[in-house]
Amino acid sequence: MPYPSIRTRLVSDLDRCVEALREVHRTDAYPLNWPADPRAWLTPPRLLQAWVAVEPDGSVVGHVAVQRLDTAGAELSRLFVVPAARRRSVARALADHARSWATEHGSGLALNVTDGHRSAAVAFYEATGWRHTHTTDADWTTPDGHHVTLRHYVTGSDPRA
Repeated sequence: MPYPSIRTRLVSDLDRCVEALREVHRTDAYPLNWPADPRAWLTPPRLLQAWVAVEPDGSVVGHVAVQRLDTAGAELSRLFVVPAARRRSVARALADHARSWATEHGSGLALNVTDGHRSAAVAFYEATGWRHTHTTDADWTTPDGHHVTLRHYVTGSDPRA
């Protein structure tokens, strides 16, 4: 199976991104709370850049974004891969693409992930060189009102750790 290409996300990709996100949400409950406006969720106000992984037929199979932090630096966010495209290193390629972009722009890169029991996301980030720096309580809850804990990470070269 050919490897998906990674390219800058276009406005015309947003509907396909929402379809992919809906599939991921049904399978993995990511995002934990389905957004009222998924297109806006994929395009947050502090967005610096976003990319998609696209199959030769044009289907979007993955997505990642980089947002400006309130403090110095940038944050990797909105990373997801549809279940059918997993185990092909698509998530790694998207995260590496975002890391390279941040490096080229002189920025460290951070991220946070929900601290779920046996979280595949936690395992992925730790296996791909992200360093856990601390854990905090989120200012939001699960759909059923339960407390959420966030694990914070930085890239291996980020001096904020």
